[in-house]
Amino acid sequence: MSFFNEIKKYDQQGLLERILNKKPADVENALHAERLSLDDFQALISPAAEKYLEPMAARAHEITLRRFGNNIQMYVPIYISNECTNGCVYCGFNCSNDNVHRKTLSLEEIEEEALALHKNEFRHILVLTGEDADAIGNDGLVAAIRQIRPLFSSISLEVYPMDVEGYRQMVEAGVDGLTIYQETYDPVLYEKLHPYGRKRDYKWRLETPERGGEAGLRRIGVGALLGLGNFYTETFFTGLHALFLAHRFWRTQVSVSFPRIRPAEGGFKPLFTVTDQQMVQGICAMRLLLPDAGLTLSTRESARFRDNLIPLGITQMSAGSCTAPGGYSHQDEGTGQFNIDDDRSPEEISRLIRAKGYEAVWKDWDAAFLEKKAS
Repeated sequence: MSFFNEIKKYDQQGLLERILNKKPADVENALHAERLSLDDFQALISPAAEKYLEPMAARAHEITLRRFGNNIQMYVPIYISNECTNGCVYCGFNCSNDNVHRKTLSLEEIEEEALALHKNEFRHILVLTGEDADAIGNDGLVAAIRQIRPLFSSISLEVYPMDVEGYRQMVEAGVDGLTIYQETYDPVLYEKLHPYGRKRDYKWRLETPERGGEAGLRRIGVGALLGLGNFYTETFFTGLHALFLAHRFWRTQVSVSFPRIRPAEGGFKPLFTVTDQQMVQGICAMRLLLPDAGLTLSTRESARFRDNLIPLGITQMSAGSCTAPGGYSHQDEGTGQFNIDDDRSPEEISRLIRAKGYEAVWKDWDAAFLEKKAS
């Protein structure tokens, strides 16, 4: 059974009402549970839990230290194309945005970007593109990955959804991870936000992580774009999705990201306001539900906010990010997907992490070791 069948069991409005009707006693019971049930998770993301952030944070901190130690995995995104045929109304890459300077990097330019990141000690990268098969498709991605593979110990993709065979091609080329945001788990809202383009297919996108798991990817990350849908239901379905994947693909490291919508070319305004307090609540609740999952926070958030969240369960952070193709090695770059908020250098963020008693980890395993072990 796919997650599409799982999510169909839930009535979105009924779920929201159950979460909103949770009582303090439900929150206290959840905090004392050794392992959270889905009902407990609903309680911890509910308005009733807002007064319990301190004990939630304490438990999240303790669980994270026990499972991950004091390590923060560092990564960086590398955008190789912003050409796109989708009409996502909230995205700076929207194909109807005439103000966007479109650019797809050549293999030489991709290598220049990779070398610039390698010099800054990054060994984990996230490769991103828009969705335009004429600009860059599977063959182009394979060529790009093979070009830069010797420089990095881990390469993940955040690109258009593929079939299982497509992801197998990526694994063979050297990719070990996949990040795919559902954007919103509300199918009615999803249709409104994606009026045209291949991304309009809700089910195809929802089942993408499963195809990646079937292809043998070692890392799979999911998330909702916070601010598009209702915080409570989106957070619940994100947790449910991650739990489903962790059970089905038990050899795969499942992670959850918390991207909060940022200003982008086109001027889209968030449909819902997601407060800092709700972000903290969602992160802590997610850690209690998923003790072994990686929790990721990007440079979408402010420096101060990211600093304060380090002890609360975050295990992966980006640094020195640029969302425009060619932005690391050239001034003449394409338009970025969205505005970042934390623009500190990798060195500055690394010093801050150490000052808080944590270790910034630039490389924690090498895919080449796995290849040797398998041979």
